Amino acid sequence: HVQLVESGGGSAQDGGSLSITCVASGYFPYSRLCMAWFRQAPGKEREAVATLYTGNNATYYSDSVKDRFTISRDNAQNTVYLQMNTVKTEDTAVYYCATQVIAGVNPVRTEYNYWGQGTQVTVS
Repeated sequence: HVQLVESGGGSAQDGGSLSITCVASGYFPYSRLCMAWFRQAPGKEREAVATLYTGNNATYYSDSVKDRFTISRDNAQNTVYLQMNTVKTEDTAVYYCATQVIAGVNPVRTEYNYWGQGTQVTVS
């Protein structure tokens, strides 16, 4: 049984910074997972923001967050972070952590079976 728990988020002003954290627990091959952050704004589809493949630490970023957001991991703590800099009002959404045993940095939502409960990020 895999559990993902997000924390952090909250509110920030346009141009500010926020960070969110996802802690994974349970029996899982942590050395060959794709860890991902998705977000869903009201009335919109859930979209991939950033993904990281634990096998080689390769990363993927959506065009909308590239050069502003950074995904990283702490191996020992089974934790993934999303550092969000220069945030914009359009970054406002519920952010979800997801994981799956996938080789590579996969941004396709339907490929993921394990999800956290989500954390709200609001930029104004």
